[in-house]
Amino acid sequence: MKNFNFTFLIILGLLFTGCSLEEEQPFLPNENVYGSASNATSALLGIYQAMVQYEYYGNEFLFLTNVNSGLMVTRRTGNQNDNSYNSTLSSLNPTSGLVAIENSWLGIYQTIGRANDAINSLAVFDNPSTSDELVINDVIGQAYFVRAFNYFNLVRLWGEVPLRITPTTSETLHLAKSPIKDVYAQIIVDVKLAQQLMNGAVASGTPKPQAADMLLSKVYMALATASSDVQDPSLNYWQLAYDEAFKAYGAYSLLPSYDNLFLGTNGNNTAESIFELQSVVGASLDHTRAFTPNWYTTANTFGWLKINIENYDLHAVTYPNDPRLATTYVSTWIRGNNGSTENSYPTNTARSTFGNSFPYLFKLGSRNPSNAVVETNKNFKIYRYSDLLLMLSEISNELQNGQELTYVTEVLGRVGLSPHAGYSGGQESFRAAIMKEYQFELIGEGHDWFNNRRRGYNYFLNNIIIPHNSAASFNDDVDVTHDTAETLVMSIPMSVAEINANNEISN
Repeated sequence: MKNFNFTFLIILGLLFTGCSLEEEQPFLPNENVYGSASNATSALLGIYQAMVQYEYYGNEFLFLTNVNSGLMVTRRTGNQNDNSYNSTLSSLNPTSGLVAIENSWLGIYQTIGRANDAINSLAVFDNPSTSDELVINDVIGQAYFVRAFNYFNLVRLWGEVPLRITPTTSETLHLAKSPIKDVYAQIIVDVKLAQQLMNGAVASGTPKPQAADMLLSKVYMALATASSDVQDPSLNYWQLAYDEAFKAYGAYSLLPSYDNLFLGTNGNNTAESIFELQSVVGASLDHTRAFTPNWYTTANTFGWLKINIENYDLHAVTYPNDPRLATTYVSTWIRGNNGSTENSYPTNTARSTFGNSFPYLFKLGSRNPSNAVVETNKNFKIYRYSDLLLMLSEISNELQNGQELTYVTEVLGRVGLSPHAGYSGGQESFRAAIMKEYQFELIGEGHDWFNNRRRGYNYFLNNIIIPHNSAASFNDDVDVTHDTAETLVMSIPMSVAEINANNEISN
């Protein structure tokens, strides 16, 4: 596929600078933005641009969900284990008012605001017969998809949230939080509308109908292990999740090289990509600057994400010959600023300082030592086909339909591996193995926070928190201690800005 022409998209992005959901929508007049299929498409790209911005997938949301996942620490605000983010997010004790929380909330609701504008400004063609009519239906469908996707992020991170489904005006500025069950109900309504309307007519690089199928499957998986007050007892959520995921099975394929998925533009818009954010210079993700290991390139990069070593060690012990290790983690390089050699764990096992005690997450940023710029043309893949295959494997194990090994074998076969013994030890053993397989395949890609908590507090406590705090490698001088209180570790505090601006919310 080819990348977008982002000229109009950038203009739309500039129009939104500094605006929040508390304000009247500052979009171009609807007759200009939505008057034709081409303009509606440009407006759709403006919706995706909101997801690319710094506050959201461009930086802060990925930083927030990675550092608070239980798998990582950060050197942001100081190269020590007691810096302001390690003592809060990394320790699973997030406090209200943290910049990453405020920005993530803002980025999500700005995206929802743009989706609402499209949904409420365009009319669906019941029987589309022209290319323009198909495009407009696809734009509306994608707007529903984006809104559902964003509320799914919100409800899992924050629980009860304001449910805004129309453009915000002064009359609707103050809105109470909706119950979790109501938010999920709206998500399902939106995804089903997206499934009906998305048709692939919009330019390449935007999601196709199967992205909505995958999203709905993830929603049903979340509900399958949710509390009873959120569930509908008449529904078999695991079967529903399988049915939706299977719709997308075979519509995509695994890229032969795992490494190429993250190697510059080689991994852009491949047959493995189901939902991908486009990044170009001028409308760029901030991943090179924020997530490339410090001075791995000649550009000054920050290297904000480091992996707690028990997670690296588990991956290396489980699959010692896994080529994903070299793609995902890095521990030695020649610094671009002074030519000295940087060595951290596991290359340097001494763990004498915070700086040398962890491998860096490698896959998100630049992997070109000669790179001299902090913007990037490397896209970000939110949904990949390998994730769908792991979902089908996990769901099949819950259903005991005999297909559980089929899908994970495909994922491991790409990197020359076979399912390990844990996959042959019965349903519980398989469950433990597949949950770690998500980590080995997808760590750092925005799913860890959700996967680690999806099966509830006891799973998170026994499989993430306690193994970290009790690891033989744990060192008080460099590691952070995870909090264990359920009220702290399972959700994020609400945005202070939202509380202050919304009279219907007090906490």
